[in-house]
Amino acid sequence: MTLHPSIAAVRLPVRHALSVLEPGDVVAVACSGGADSLALASAAVFEGHKLGLRVVGVTVDHGLQPGSDAQADRVVAQLAGLGVDETLTARVQVDTAAGTGPEAAAREARYAVLEQVAEHLGARVVLLGHTLDDQAETVLLGLARGSGGRSLQGMRPGFGVFVRPLLGVRRDDTVTACRVEGLDVWDDPHNHDPGYTRVRVRERVLPVLEAELGPGVAAALARTADQLRDDTALLDDLAAEALAEARRDGALDAAWLAAVPPALRRRALRRATLDAGSPPSELTRDHVLAVDALLTDWRGQKWIDLPGPLRALRRDGLLVFERP
Repeated sequence: MTLHPSIAAVRLPVRHALSVLEPGDVVAVACSGGADSLALASAAVFEGHKLGLRVVGVTVDHGLQPGSDAQADRVVAQLAGLGVDETLTARVQVDTAAGTGPEAAAREARYAVLEQVAEHLGARVVLLGHTLDDQAETVLLGLARGSGGRSLQGMRPGFGVFVRPLLGVRRDDTVTACRVEGLDVWDDPHNHDPGYTRVRVRERVLPVLEAELGPGVAAALARTADQLRDDTALLDDLAAEALAEARRDGALDAAWLAAVPPALRRRALRRATLDAGSPPSELTRDHVLAVDALLTDWRGQKWIDLPGPLRALRRDGLLVFERP
């Protein structure tokens, strides 16, 4: 029997992602019960067992909706039916008062607990079900926010223990794959709540772009992310070299850095600020530009206040970061 194209579209990148592992290795699959993660879990079981891998299905209960515990139990039953070797439910407490918004707070809590799960299981990788459509939405949101190349490069295919094998797969394929395999997909109400910016991008903005500019917009945005990721990686490497050259006894040579091209200098300054203890989620481009002015527009400024709390100041020809 010929394999359905949508099932093949999901299995092929999963096979590639798992091909670097050894028989007996543990693979964790994060699954919410939605089409993307269910299709991923099914493919991981099929491809992983062929390679002699141990596949563990993990569902995270954020506790943000009534009945979330029942939904988690339902996903566990589905994962068992798919043939995973073990199932696990992780419950997290989402800090919605942290000032980052419910989506970001839930994401941070989810990744933190999945890292703990991976360590507990000894998992080589944790598979995440983000698709090409998710990538396109992320790039479009970054563009709308004016967040620069780092945001426009979208989601990384892999970082730490996490791997996103479906970033080149359309959401239509994951939905169809589940339908063909007879999997009962959970449609998260949050995915249709217009109160979330990402939902408005998914249901209103991208369809308009596709209608007015022609099909292929989502794929083009995802392709742009791939190209920018390569460019950003090169610039980051060059900026790291510049930063290493500028270091002087725990500080930075202001005149040396001022002569570095802006694209590298500002990346180096951002890295130096983060290394000094500024939180990535709070450090903005305006902060980096203010630090940059200590090098390129020096007028005797006292210091620049930075998140942390942290201060950047110029002293005896050196750029210094210190706690206030």
